[in-house]
Amino acid sequence: MVSVQIFGVKNSQATRAAERFFKERRAEIHMVDLKQKPMAAGEIKRFLDRFGLPGILDTESKSYIDAGLKYIKLSDAGMLQRIEQDPKLLRLPLIRSGKLLSVGQDEDSWKAMMAPTAR
Repeated sequence: MVSVQIFGVKNSQATRAAERFFKERRAEIHMVDLKQKPMAAGEIKRFLDRFGLPGILDTESKSYIDAGLKYIKLSDAGMLQRIEQDPKLLRLPLIRSGKLLSVGQDEDSWKAMMAPTAR
């Protein structure tokens, strides 16, 4: 059985879509609601190493725009601190299945996680 870890927020449409996708395929899901429990630094680093800060930031999100981040230049450390305070700055959901990672609503990546050769 495939096991996935979904980092997101319960009221995010994309997070709910990922949860539904994996439930329909009977994957074992470990959901981490970022409003209740922030991501560990090591987890954030894993996604940063793979996608970079621009790859995991949702620059079109209401949280990003409302915080004025389009007009403020922050260091990577400063941006990571903002992300810890407001997980909606991320392109949710962040999904990990073994060594495979996915950012945002990306069904092609999710299908790859479900493939027998992915494990």
